[in-house]
Amino acid sequence: MALTLYNSLTRRQEPFVPIQPGRVGVYTCGPTVYNMAHIGNFRAYMFEDLLKRTLRFCGYSVTHVMNLTDVDDKTIRDSRAAGISLGDFTARYKKAFFEDVDTLRLLPADEYPAATDHIGDMIALIGALMAKGIAYQADDGSVYFSIARWPAYGQLVKVDPARMRAGERVSLDEYAKESVADFALWKAWSEEDGEVGWDSPWGRGRPGWHIECSAMSSRYLGPHFDIHCGGVDNMFPHHEDEIAQSEAANGCRFVNVWLHCAHLIVDGEKMSKSAGNFHTLRDVLERGYCGRELRYVLLATHYRQQLNFSFQACDDARAALQRLDAFRRRLREATAFADAGTGAAKERSEQALEAFRAALEDDLNISPALAAVFDFVRDGNRLLDEGTVGGPGAAEVLRVLERMDSVLGVMEADAGEGIPAEVEALAGARQAARKARDFARADALRDQLSAMGWTVEDTPKGPRLRRS
Repeated sequence: MALTLYNSLTRRQEPFVPIQPGRVGVYTCGPTVYNMAHIGNFRAYMFEDLLKRTLRFCGYSVTHVMNLTDVDDKTIRDSRAAGISLGDFTARYKKAFFEDVDTLRLLPADEYPAATDHIGDMIALIGALMAKGIAYQADDGSVYFSIARWPAYGQLVKVDPARMRAGERVSLDEYAKESVADFALWKAWSEEDGEVGWDSPWGRGRPGWHIECSAMSSRYLGPHFDIHCGGVDNMFPHHEDEIAQSEAANGCRFVNVWLHCAHLIVDGEKMSKSAGNFHTLRDVLERGYCGRELRYVLLATHYRQQLNFSFQACDDARAALQRLDAFRRRLREATAFADAGTGAAKERSEQALEAFRAALEDDLNISPALAAVFDFVRDGNRLLDEGTVGGPGAAEVLRVLERMDSVLGVMEADAGEGIPAEVEALAGARQAARKARDFARADALRDQLSAMGWTVEDTPKGPRLRRS
């Protein structure tokens, strides 16, 4: 099989063919840094991480760009309410976002362009639209995109041209689907903007939200690239407006494949602060779960299906990961055993990897991919129980398991990786107490480690630390 993806633009699943053989350009809509990102945001970022890892698994070289929206209606509103500069206000949320990225083991993007660093690119793009007569300056000084002058508008969400209200304007960054009207490219400065503003050929002001992504994606990936991703809520108006202004300005197709993930709900209901079911990543961690457990939950539902988050799902993820970790440890220990023959292990490994690959190539179909992993774990444990896997055979099974995890990114850290220095020091002190036969102190240190969320397992090769 070849990789196939469901293209939101054509409404069908298609073989993926990159513009340049072996190379893929991917643009993903990143956070608006006015608050902590919530688990619904990370559902989208997780699907994009799965896509990126799958592309690499399939042999592609990937250039990934994710923007940071640090100037828009929300960031300006909330920075002024906080009484601090826009830059200082958004800096704290940028930092928190990157911490969360690390916690969830998301592969970092190659570029994280911030909107405020690319105002010149946006002004140039708006200038091209003005020169072509597709954009115009209104009486209030703002510049708008004219949908009446671009007949191709509406191709992503299949907007009925009869519903377009030519001549009406929408100045807000986000607006209802019913408001199909001219949208702002450049917003004239007003008192509500405070100190936020840049000089332009059309007067002092700031960019509209939609022009930001068009300018930054073109800057880093070129005017025509392979894949653009986001949540279904971004399809209109944001992505629709991106297509219109990019293709109108550059005179070429903007993006070949559009991928969108469905919403995340919580216990069957829409997530909202008023319902008391609104969770940031940090909220989940405070309940005693770790990043890779939440990663598994966000990963385990197909991206085009609504994901129902619950803490029971986090418990189920913990159990699944413990099973995976235990199998990996058994394999590592078995590599030191005598050679038990590699035939059965090699054959089963090839079958598992092929089933895993086939599932991913079918529009990132994660459910059968995970089924292939855990069927492999079951059969591998049986072979280990029978004593028919050891030495090179166990090493081959381990290699395939870790190849699968290059996509999933959920297996436990290697020894020392991600273990705080304080935890390692306590574990060392406990081991020293055991050697000195001070078992009371050793037990006390074990209890202290347990209270910190770490379990010590005593093995023939020495103590092993793992998260509880």
